[in-house]
Amino acid sequence: MSGEQPDDMYDEDWKLLDRQALGVVRLSLAKSVAYNIVNETTTYGVLKALSNMYEKPSASNKVFLIRQLVNTKMKEGMSVTAHINEVNSIISRLASVEINFEDEVQALLLLSSLPDSWSGTVIAVSSASGTTKLTFDSIRDLIVNEDIRRRSSGETSNSSSLLHTESRGRRNERGHNRGRSKSRRRGQSKNRKDVECWNCKEKGHYRSQCTKPASKKEVNSVSSEEQGDVLICSVEDSVESWIMDSESTNR
Repeated sequence: MSGEQPDDMYDEDWKLLDRQALGVVRLSLAKSVAYNIVNETTTYGVLKALSNMYEKPSASNKVFLIRQLVNTKMKEGMSVTAHINEVNSIISRLASVEINFEDEVQALLLLSSLPDSWSGTVIAVSSASGTTKLTFDSIRDLIVNEDIRRRSSGETSNSSSLLHTESRGRRNERGHNRGRSKSRRRGQSKNRKDVECWNCKEKGHYRSQCTKPASKKEVNSVSSEEQGDVLICSVEDSVESWIMDSESTNR
């Protein structure tokens, strides 16, 4: 923008057009920035002041833009077009401060800025290219086309839905198994009234729960029944007893 009035335009029209453009620029600026150009009365003067502030090829501006480019990462679910525009904007600003990247470096920077969900695409592109140099335009078009394919097929939403369904199925299965285990234990408790104590020969409790003194001081005793063998290791005190159950019903 040169700020020069065209020869075929009247002064009144030029001033009106300049005031309109100046108003749009001022409204687009943050307050902290607008204070620095408050004395500028023309659109050309405002743009020149902003260029000196933010596009001046100083070391601090270069460091800031380089850091911004390296740290720019596409977030999961973010618009691919918006991300590419952001990367393009930073590269253009770097070019304005006399820092230019080769086309392949720009393509690699764009690939490296993609999120983890795009790792398969990055690996496929890197393997297919071999020693051929990548171009920014080809990588940009590839990313846009892949994003369109994913959105049309609903790949991301279906994957997350499948994971959610599998996780919920596992939780329901664990809950069902716990319910069956509890029901089995409750069923065993109901049949306890038919159990006969080996110590006092009374029904309704096991020997380990018997409150009467043991009739014999046995250290080891072995009992064999129709349903299986049960090994009982006990002492005189009924509180300190252990039962080794080989999946048979102990009585």
